Parts: sequence; C-alpha cells; structure tokens
Amino acid sequence: MYPFFPKHIANTSIALYFIVLIMVSGLFISHAMQLQWMLFGMVSVVFFFYYSRNLSRKWLYQSVKSFARKLFVTALLIRLVYVVFSYFYFMQANGHPFEFAAGDSMGYHGEGTWIVDLIRYGVFWEVYPVYIQEKGAVSDMGYPLFLVLQYLVTDKSIIIARIIKALLSAYMCVLVYKMAVRNFGEAVGRMAGIFVLLMPNLIMYCGMHLKETEMIFVMMAYAERTDYLLRSRKITVGTIALPLVLVGLLFLFRTVLGIAALFALLTALLFSAQHVVKRGKRWIIAFWVGLTLAFFAGGTIAMEIETLWEEKDSNQQVRLEDRARKGNTFAKYAGASVFAPMIFTLPFPTMVETPNQETFRMLHGGVFVKNILSFFTIFAIFILIARKRWRENVFLLTFLLAYLAILTVSAFAHSERFHLPAVPLELIFAAFGVSQLSKKYRPWFSVWTVIIFVAIIGWSWFKLKGRGVF
Repeated sequence: MYPFFPKHIANTSIALYFIVLIMVSGLFISHAMQLQWMLFGMVSVVFFFYYSRNLSRKWLYQSVKSFARKLFVTALLIRLVYVVFSYFYFMQANGHPFEFAAGDSMGYHGEGTWIVDLIRYGVFWEVYPVYIQEKGAVSDMGYPLFLVLQYLVTDKSIIIARIIKALLSAYMCVLVYKMAVRNFGEAVGRMAGIFVLLMPNLIMYCGMHLKETEMIFVMMAYAERTDYLLRSRKITVGTIALPLVLVGLLFLFRTVLGIAALFALLTALLFSAQHVVKRGKRWIIAFWVGLTLAFFAGGTIAMEIETLWEEKDSNQQVRLEDRARKGNTFAKYAGASVFAPMIFTLPFPTMVETPNQETFRMLHGGVFVKNILSFFTIFAIFILIARKRWRENVFLLTFLLAYLAILTVSAFAHSERFHLPAVPLELIFAAFGVSQLSKKYRPWFSVWTVIIFVAIIGWSWFKLKGRGVF
C-alpha cells in the first residue's frame, strides 16, 4: 500500500512527542528533565520521522547499487559526526570520554588494555586462560578481545575504536536492506534500511564503549547470511560455514542471542515453505548444524546454557526484588506476566529526572521512536499470520520472537540496552507493517498513539512514585 513512510504518520508521531513532553514536564514539574535531555529527545524524534518520510520518497527510484551506496555513506557520515560530538560531549560532562555511569564501558576498556599489556609482556598464554577459567563464562569475552585487536595497532585509542563502531553500524544498514528485500520486496527493504540508518539509539551507541554495536553487527551478519543460505539455490562450503562461525562468535557476546539464533535456524528448517527452503537443502544444513551443536556439547557454552535454564524460574524474581530494594519499590510487582503483553514496545522512555539515569534520559527520544514503530511491528506479524504468509519468513520471525521471549522471563525485560539487539529485526517488520497500512487499518494507529501517550505518562509517575519522590 505504501512504498514509503507516510507523511501523516511522521507528523502525528512528532506532534505526539511534543505533547507528551509538555504534559510530563507540566504534571511532574519539580522533576522535569533538564533542557539538554529535552534537546536530545527533540532532535532524535524529529530527525528520525522527518528524514524517514523524506528519504524513503527521495531514494525510492534509485538503482539498487546507488541506493546501497547512499545508504552506507549516509549512515557512516551521520555516525562519524555523532562519534566526534559525543567524545567531546562526554569529556566536557564527565571529565572522560565514557558515557554517564560507565561501569561496563570502563570495565571493557580496562580489560582490553590489560590484555594488550599481557601480550606485550609475553605472558598472555600463562595468564589469560586462567582468568577465563576462573571467570567461568565466555559470553563476555568477545568485545574485550575485539578491542584488543584494535588497541594493538592504535595505541589503545578510544576514538578509533568508536570510528570502527560507526563503520560496522553503517554496514549493518546494508545487511538489513538486503535481508528485508529477500523477505518482503525492494520497497520494504529500502524503508527498513532507512529506518536502521536513522534509528537514534543505534547511532548513539556508536559513541559508547559498550559491546552492543559489535554484537548487533555480528547478529545481523549471521541473520543475513543464514537467510541467504536458506533461500539460495546452491550450497557451498562458504555459505554453510560462515553462518556457523558467526553464531559461534555470537555466543562470545551474549549466550541468549546465540540460543535464539540457532533456534531460529532449526525452526526455519522445520517450518519454512517448500518454495523458500527445498527439502534436500534442509537435511544438508541440519547435518552441519548438528555437528556444530555436538562441538559445543559439554563445553563452557553448554554449561552456561544449562545454568541459564536452571535459574530461569528464580533469576527474574531475585533481580527484580533486588531492584526494588535499591531503587523502585514497585519493581517487585513486575514479572513475565506483566512484561509479555508489552514486550514489543518496551521499554518506555525516561522523561523525568531520577538519580543516576542520565544515559536513559539521553536516549529517551530513540525509545519513543521504538514505542511508535512497535505498532507496525505487531501489525506486520498480525498480517503475516492472517494471510498465512508466516512460513515464508519463519527465520526472521522466530529469531525475533525467540529473543523477546527469553527477554520476557529475564530481569532485563524493561532494559533499553537489552532490547537493542531486537531493534533491527523489529524495524524490518515495521517497514513491512507500514507498507500494508491501508485506510481500513489507519484508525488502529490513532488508537495506538493514545495508548503510548497514557503509557508514558503512567511510566513517568511509576518511576517517581516508586522512588518515593512524588
């Protein structure tokens, strides 16, 4: 129905943001956000919706090669500008180039520099394996080791590490475009690529020393190559080996992502439509996946998975009770039954001043964008099921649903950072949902804007009341 992002959707979303901002600031005036956070949000929201509308029209009739080139170059330039800006912004705000409350970032940087020193002093193989054994997990090895590869040749440069993030994030836009085209056609693919190009939080994480940008790149590289493997006519050693190598790397960043990735592949082999994945190919791929699983069996990764399974029932409750003691007293009443109905939309933006949550306020505009677009993600899944098309897109659908299901029963169901890996997949479905929004379904979006308005107001009250400051 729509080969581009509709003007009325963009304008309505921008207007809703400003209405919500005014209402939250007025209702909770003693805890209204500082002007700098408002500016971050305003720029993020207007930037995304205005250019989604304009670029999806302007680039619609570009050649495939020209579009892919413009997508990458534009994404890279935007990310490089933000990397430089954020570096000096954090230096001015914090006295160092790391984001607010940068415990994990400083930890990754410290571990990376420590490993570089081990290598330079010639004691890496004596010390590092013992360190990993004592740590008892490999799910956080990937990013520090990636930093080591850079630090060895850049003299531990932080700014160059973030420039590399910008490069990876920009190319990830192209991966999303290619995958979306194969699943939903050229117009949807272009819209999805533009959504990822402009998504504020994907841009802003390039300026943080966290593992998310690299992890999402590996995840989407795996997803794109696996989707290509499933749909291509020929199978080669390379087309099978690369997805399996990438999923192995994914386990070095976050175990549950690796689980969701393999589960999605196995589900696609079982349920994909015959014209998407031929029967003979299913057995060949299944054989190699089986060998991969056998390789992991009994190792550290298998033990991590077993631990996650054993703690699945208590982990969320324990963490939420701990959060209730340390911060919001209402957290203890949350749980999977509360998170599940909202999992596509969570988290809601932090638009009030609460202690030690500067980064959340800085990112709130991008979270609002996600809240709006989640309607189209849900709508797309509804359309696929209603029209019995879901078997044509089983891999992407299962990958997204599996990760969100794991997130639902975890203690991080309302964590923006843990939702970020799902965002590129959600944006692919959102682009398809936008393309299917006929006049018949437009009133549904109007209802959604009301729901988001109420939810953000309620979330702001919840954050303040739970901390006893309102």
